[in-house]
Amino acid sequence: MFRPQWTRREAKVENLSITVNGTPRRAGAAVNETLLAWLRSEGLTGCKEGCAEGECGACAVLVARDDGQGGTRWDSVNACLMTLAAVDGAEVVTAEALGSPAALHPAQREMAVRGGSQCGYCTPGFVVSMAAEYYRAGRQDGQHGAPNGFDLHALSGNLCRCTGYRPIGDAARALGTPAVDDPLAARRLQTAPASRATRVTAADGEFHRPATLQDALDLLAAHPEAKVLAGGTDWNVDVNLRHARASVVVAVDHLPELRGFEVNDDAIMLGAGLSLSELERRLDGRVPLLSGWFPQFASRLIRNSATLGGNLGTASPIGDSPPALLALDASVVLTGLDGSREVALAEFFTGYRQTLRQPAELIAAVRIPRPLSPLTAFHKIAKRRFDDISSVAVGYALDVQEGVVTRARIGLGGVAATPLRAHEAEAALEGQPWNEATVRRAARVLRRAGTPLDDHRASAAYRAAMLEQSLLKFWFETRGEEVPI
Repeated sequence: MFRPQWTRREAKVENLSITVNGTPRRAGAAVNETLLAWLRSEGLTGCKEGCAEGECGACAVLVARDDGQGGTRWDSVNACLMTLAAVDGAEVVTAEALGSPAALHPAQREMAVRGGSQCGYCTPGFVVSMAAEYYRAGRQDGQHGAPNGFDLHALSGNLCRCTGYRPIGDAARALGTPAVDDPLAARRLQTAPASRATRVTAADGEFHRPATLQDALDLLAAHPEAKVLAGGTDWNVDVNLRHARASVVVAVDHLPELRGFEVNDDAIMLGAGLSLSELERRLDGRVPLLSGWFPQFASRLIRNSATLGGNLGTASPIGDSPPALLALDASVVLTGLDGSREVALAEFFTGYRQTLRQPAELIAAVRIPRPLSPLTAFHKIAKRRFDDISSVAVGYALDVQEGVVTRARIGLGGVAATPLRAHEAEAALEGQPWNEATVRRAARVLRRAGTPLDDHRASAAYRAAMLEQSLLKFWFETRGEEVPI
């Protein structure tokens, strides 16, 4: 469907500078313009608009980011979900720069010779995502079930309607290692562009990327109506499809105070401004419940931009992070001009898309107490296994000592106006023997949790049934048994 894009005459300033395919470009920006719209206006039409909500991958580009070791990491992201002003000072590579007809990039060559492209509309996005994995540091033989260590999940979020995925997978598995003279591989040894303060004043409002946390909080105090932008993977869907507009946007994911990460004996602190991919790498399996949750959160393209603070801040009843974090007994650290406060996540959501966060506050971090419960799982019930919105999501964390459940935490999503804890089902488990009879009684209680509705994703009866079946599945999983049909 055709959607009108921002025109150049709406921009009132020319203060953005973005390095695209190795060349700095100046850009004016409307506050609500996307990187995709601007790239196409610059003639880089290999970047396509397919869905405008981050599900097809046709708009994928590479962005240079700090790898945490003084070098650069190439992340694939959805250009349709990136606000143009938010990439001021960034370095972007589009499909056009990966190779040429006379000298194809290895990903392009393998796609061509193995029949990985027919109409070609989706091909540039696939090639970009393939290139991001191709350049991933530490890709080793034998990982991810592929001889070349290629993780096919790196291609999730890229949709092909005509070719079929087998030849595309064949192309990915055929990739070798970058040549010594590969410029994008060499670029990884250099420092990534540093984030910088940005202000755009345009016909449709103001965009701010403040230099400090203090500046950000001052802006929010002065503009309580401001849209706080972290990854933008939720907000920009509304911009693209529902024509939502913000008169003031404040981008905060670059602020050091929101990008902390700490693991100690008492707790794990996760910075609200870290992307989900960054969190996954830093945790490195230390929170098994989150390890099971990460791959089920959208796609790699989305996780490279989406943040924990953004997902919690939207307060969506079907957001995937709350059920997992509720099971972990997590709390949210809010910071404002008067200082910081910590709120239990179970008390954070106050209504449909409403939270305890005040307009002049930011979500700074998520705190997960330690020690962690040993029995955990995350179940997402959706129409697709990956890259889909959940009908129901359930997080589990149990302590069992000498065969008795001493502590139970169950987080739910998709069954009420807010994410919630299943207190009655938890009580039905605690103090009881961890056996099938207990689980079946508690599963019947869990079935009654929340106030599920009938909608286009699932009926209320289906959601209730899935809650009951989920707890039974968790029981059989902990015993290493197949779930009876």
